[in-house]
Amino acid sequence: MTRQLTDRPPVVAEAGPALRRRAKWSGRTRRDFFVFLALALPNLVLIGVFTYLPLVNNVYYSTLDWTLGSASATVVGLDNYVTFFTSPDAAKVLGTTAIFTLVTVGGSMVLGLLIALALNSKVRGTTFARSAVFAPYVLSGVGVGLVWLFIFDPGYGVLAWVLRGLGQQSPQWINDPQLSLVMVIIVYVWKNLGYCAVVYLAGLQSLPQDVMEAASLDGANGFRRFLSMSVPLLSPTTFFLLITTMLSSLQAFDLIRIMTPLGNGTSTLIYEAYLQAFGAYNRAGYSAAISVVLFAILLIITVLQLRFVERKVHYS
Repeated sequence: MTRQLTDRPPVVAEAGPALRRRAKWSGRTRRDFFVFLALALPNLVLIGVFTYLPLVNNVYYSTLDWTLGSASATVVGLDNYVTFFTSPDAAKVLGTTAIFTLVTVGGSMVLGLLIALALNSKVRGTTFARSAVFAPYVLSGVGVGLVWLFIFDPGYGVLAWVLRGLGQQSPQWINDPQLSLVMVIIVYVWKNLGYCAVVYLAGLQSLPQDVMEAASLDGANGFRRFLSMSVPLLSPTTFFLLITTMLSSLQAFDLIRIMTPLGNGTSTLIYEAYLQAFGAYNRAGYSAAISVVLFAILLIITVLQLRFVERKVHYS
């Protein structure tokens, strides 16, 4: 009898994984899966149709010599990319994009942090000040561009009127390519620093107060606490803002379109793509190639930030 029991195959042990899989795929699990599918599938379809399908089509269009609106196109392979990178305007466009992105991202984040420190003070009127600082961010870029264009107008602008009252001549903000880029950068930083200020303010208010009080008791002054404690503890907030503001700056369009319609000194990659397709050039395939270059830059920057910059982030 003992031998028969010993020689019997382990039926229960063999059926264990099957039973576990059957239990895992129970009626409740199936119901939860179908509920998830019903809620997620429409969004996935919309994202696929309106985001990834146009992206794939744009890559295909970048291999064509195609005039916008034409019923025929010629396949040219990578000629559009070769034309762009060998063009004398490529370095200018890439340089303008780099300058605009670095200055606007750095300016918005630094000024936003300083404003957040001021708004974090417990004084009267901070609620109104927070609303006033954040208001430009939610305003229409077209409206903001028109208002600031009137301010910077060298002939009839408010700034020109003030400078004439001081006996000075107004700079040619619109006609000078270098000054037009400075003008757009100033307006873009003014419009977006409220976003950085509010996000930094939320980060400052979430800092552990017991740690800050302990540092104060140890004799650390406010500046020392800010550099040694607040800045490292704000690294997740800084990392988040670095990604979002950089992606936003690389895709800035409305202010450039309103304030410098011809792209005189302000032709970033996205605006150069617009001018090539819808401006006087009417080169849709070439414009698509520039858009693919911009997408590749966005992807590379995001991957590098997630791969290397996030290592410096200290999550509490």
